[in-house]
Amino acid sequence: MAAVRPLTLAWVSRHLEVGERILSTEALHGGITADMRRLTVGTREGGTRDLVLRSFVDPSYAEHAEDWLHREAGALSSLAETGVPAPGLVAVDTSATHCEYPSLLMTHLGGRTVLDDEGLTTRLPLLARQLVEIHALRPAERPRKYVTLTTADTVVVPKGADATTWEAAINVIRAPAPSYEGRLLHRDFQPGNVLFDVPPTRPAGARITGVVDWAATSWGPADLDVAHCSTILALLHGPAWGQRFAEAYEEAGGVLAATAGERLYWRVRDGLACSEEVRLVAQPWREAGRTDLTTRAMEERLDAYVTVLMDTLG
Repeated sequence: MAAVRPLTLAWVSRHLEVGERILSTEALHGGITADMRRLTVGTREGGTRDLVLRSFVDPSYAEHAEDWLHREAGALSSLAETGVPAPGLVAVDTSATHCEYPSLLMTHLGGRTVLDDEGLTTRLPLLARQLVEIHALRPAERPRKYVTLTTADTVVVPKGADATTWEAAINVIRAPAPSYEGRLLHRDFQPGNVLFDVPPTRPAGARITGVVDWAATSWGPADLDVAHCSTILALLHGPAWGQRFAEAYEEAGGVLAATAGERLYWRVRDGLACSEEVRLVAQPWREAGRTDLTTRAMEERLDAYVTVLMDTLG
């Protein structure tokens, strides 16, 4: 248990039930900004249960940690009364008052992330329906407005990409953002943050068991969440799947922007945002088993996806 520092272990212990103790810790892989650990807790009755500890250890993310943890704690608290399968909040220390690092303790959900191509036709509509359910929620207290950091000057054009197509795409986000009807956004809804139970003998019986990582919860257009999941699906599985997700979202009852130009704005904006962090995203996916997703392969897929968007919506 040396991986979890003493003050943090003591803090976690104070939030356990009487008679419980931490038996072991295990690193969870796939995250980018935070250190994730599964804690196995021995119960008073002799059984075990699991908790998850999120700690912002990397100094480069320290300045955002308090805001992210505050938003995640708020989201988990409000989701507790809904049908969305999110972790339950146990405790949070946003400013590292009690822990070595800003930390959040939550319940552990069953299931696993699934990043393989196999079974995607089954999982895609499940993802779409789950996102429609999230967007239908009306929290008593709205989270802060969405943030987009990408600008026309920060986009990284992939090597070998058609300069004319990318310049046209960059010009799309030079325009003001379209008006929209606000919705609760997960803001990082994508296969890496969704847990599935997939029966080994019956993949078609897959079901979602959890939606995790609510640190970027925001208020904004449904199109932005759909755009992000579409981009990630395009990088993971190919450009056609990015297009297909938006269709599945509408088939599930979701409502997107009325005009092609408005839809293009949000989808291109997210695609261009991913251009700045392809290498950062590719590494945890390869660690999770998708060794085919080299940075170069993902750059090529992103280029193809942006090109498809400009051809179909532009």
